[in-house]
Amino acid sequence: MATVQVLEELEVWQMARAFSKEVRQVLLRPCFKDEPGLRHQLKNASGSVMDNIAEGFGRGSKHEFVNSLTIARGSLVECRSQIYRCADMGFVSPTERQTFLAASELLLRRISTLINYLNATPVKGSKFKNRK
Repeated sequence: MATVQVLEELEVWQMARAFSKEVRQVLLRPCFKDEPGLRHQLKNASGSVMDNIAEGFGRGSKHEFVNSLTIARGSLVECRSQIYRCADMGFVSPTERQTFLAASELLLRRISTLINYLNATPVKGSKFKNRK
């Protein structure tokens, strides 16, 4: 795996950003005006995925990055639950539900793969580069 120098190069963050953008598009529908709590929760959870990936990456520590990735993974699973709620309420079609679930499943696998990679590497991160 190549060393990523800046956040924008990180594929898992790019995927999380795309996922968040897709969720935001759905939340613009008029049906969500009557469910501000659900709209707010789904918007925040989808944004939390990319934001936690970014925060962990920026900390410069392998362990802090892994911790942030697990939080991102939890937010993504929360999004999956909320997508089911949206489908149950008729706010998204069964086809849209499946599209969102497939995208979230792929992103979950990528986050888990990155966690496994980081846990297996002896590199501690730039925060500890000059420490013994």
